[in-house]
Formats: sequence, structure tokens, C-alpha cells
Amino acid sequence: MTPEEISTFFRDVFPEADSMFAIESAGERAAVVRLRFDPDHHVRPGNTVSGPALMTLADTAVWVALLAEIGPSAHSVTVNLSIDFLRRPAPGDVRAEVRLLKLGRRLAVGDVLMYSAAGGDPVARASVTYAIPSGDGRGAPG
Repeated sequence: MTPEEISTFFRDVFPEADSMFAIESAGERAAVVRLRFDPDHHVRPGNTVSGPALMTLADTAVWVALLAEIGPSAHSVTVNLSIDFLRRPAPGDVRAEVRLLKLGRRLAVGDVLMYSAAGGDPVARASVTYAIPSGDGRGAPG
């Protein structure tokens, strides 16, 4: 799926994602997804982007990379998400760069680095595993 096709799919199955995220690229077992910062929903005390917002970005970004490879699959689900918060992001958009490390018939594993739009070093790193319903995967046995 192309970024445009994924955005259309999101509007159908995950309508709030259309306003929350911008898909900058997707394909070749990778994706770049930007969280559109909303000060009413994504800020926490201390004037930084909240941990739940970063976790949502990581989860969604891996799903985008997965959809680009296997096509529309509303039933793929997160089975594990581990995140390291590395530094406080300034309030503003956050960019996630995803690499799928494994794409099997049943599981996909992605590595995510997140960067503040203000630039600099990564603000968080996540590992996300998705379960792929049978019939949806296109990778090696796994």
C-alpha cells in the first residue's frame, strides 16, 4: 500500500488517525510517520510530549510499515510494545522512523526511533510486535 492508500484506509477504520498522524513514507519494510502535536491532548506537566502520545505514535508507525507490506489488515494487533524514553521532547510534532526487523506469516517486529520536530537526538526508541491474522502475512515463515 502507498502512503495515500494507507491514509484512506485509516479514514475508514481509524478515523481519528487522519488528523493525528501524517504518513511521510511507507514501503520497503520501513515507514516515517509524524505525530501532529495537539497541546490539548499530547502535552504533560513539565511542558513536554506525553509518554502515551509517543507510545501511540510508535504503535501506529509500525502498523503503517506493516500495512505497506501486507495490504489492508484491520485485524492485525499489537502483541508487545516496549519503549525507552531517552530525553524530553519539546512540545511539537514528533517524527517516527520505523524499520521492520521481521515480517513473517504470523508476526512482524518493528524498531522505531522517534525525533522531536525541533531536531536533535532521538527522544524515544520502541520495539513493537504485531500479530498478523492468518491469510494476511506475506513474509517468510514465522
